[in-house]
Amino acid sequence: MIDIVNQINATHREIGTLPVATGEGRSLLLRRSYDAAIEDVWNACTDPDRIGRWLAPIEGDLRLGGKYQLKDNAGGEILRCEEPHLIKVTWVLGEGMATEVEVRLAPDGDGGTVVELEHASPAEIVDNLVGTYGPGHTIGIGCGWDLSLLGLDLFLRGVEFDPATWGNTAEGREFSTRSCHAWGPAVQAAWGTGDDDLAAAISFAVQHFAPSGDDNG
Repeated sequence: MIDIVNQINATHREIGTLPVATGEGRSLLLRRSYDAAIEDVWNACTDPDRIGRWLAPIEGDLRLGGKYQLKDNAGGEILRCEEPHLIKVTWVLGEGMATEVEVRLAPDGDGGTVVELEHASPAEIVDNLVGTYGPGHTIGIGCGWDLSLLGLDLFLRGVEFDPATWGNTAEGREFSTRSCHAWGPAVQAAWGTGDDDLAAAISFAVQHFAPSGDDNG
């Protein structure tokens, strides 16, 4: 069994402002610590065999300037690769707009590693979408990254799980439900979303990630 509450509380979440290639960017920022040396975490994030065991199978030319494709997920180009501290890639789902993901690693002083993951999109587009449709999609993307960072933790600790199916288990649905609620304060801090609109946005995200689960948190 996974301690879901502690896993949720292990991550700091905020809406940030990381620039993208086209200019100003709006980002989802996640930060958490792992009980593993920075070299091990770096290897888990860059070795294709290990990536497939916590995120998704990956193909491509995994070097600076190379292209990659995650199975049933995003693909793009490797923009920066500075071992063992920084990975930056473009992140494109299907025919969607190009976004950018930056992963930063640093020792935590106790033999572990702090990981920051920041996923940035053009700010004007994000703000327009949130203003028109609400922040439900943003919350959903944040939940997706929460699942990925949880997967990295389980993998580094040697816990057996299938990243392709775990999210559909009862545990996975509970984690996703709590994750969507955990993004609420970050959304309100960034956009001042009212309580009723926030509740609707969280419910929308929960129904995507945990359609048979309880969205009451």
